[in-house]
Amino acid sequence: MSTSRIVLFSILGVVLLIFFNGCSTYNSMVDKEENGVNKSWQQVEVQYQARMDKTKNLFEIVMANADYEKSTLKDIVEARANATRVTVNIDDMTQENLDKFQKAQDQFGQALGRLLAVSENYPDLKASEAFIGFQAQYEGMENRIAKARTDFNDVVGDYNSYIRRFPKNVWAGMFGFEKKAYFQAQEGAEVAPDIKSMRE
Repeated sequence: MSTSRIVLFSILGVVLLIFFNGCSTYNSMVDKEENGVNKSWQQVEVQYQARMDKTKNLFEIVMANADYEKSTLKDIVEARANATRVTVNIDDMTQENLDKFQKAQDQFGQALGRLLAVSENYPDLKASEAFIGFQAQYEGMENRIAKARTDFNDVVGDYNSYIRRFPKNVWAGMFGFEKKAYFQAQEGAEVAPDIKSMRE
């Protein structure tokens, strides 16, 4: 076999090796993005939507009691409306967009938390079986949201580290795979809430 053929086959072998490595890497990135990040994000949205759905009944429960905190209820209605308007497209999941989404959801959660805190001042509301049931469900909703967010961050971390490792980062750049944003602790999360001031 001539030297030129050996060189040609060697070059062809290297090209095929690069091609198959690129195909394999691309497929792995698609799998991590679709079955990891996207699926996990859908679970986050499902949990937030469940909270939105359950709070529809909360307004009726609170208003059914003659003596209720009108300003707090108004805050909840406004925060819920804002939270439903802010959405994140999975293809445009920048840290800025995710932060806007998180801020709107956090404001809604804080408004709900204030209502639960001030309920101590309203015996009729506090004694309502429907309200007591909502309080029990509320803790479960918040726990499921926290779990979905944690799972999402884990999957995003796996995806981000995968596409940033060499030589996968070369393929990621060529194929347009970009880092995804994380949920971050809300500002002031390190400070314990003052329940007493929330009740006033």
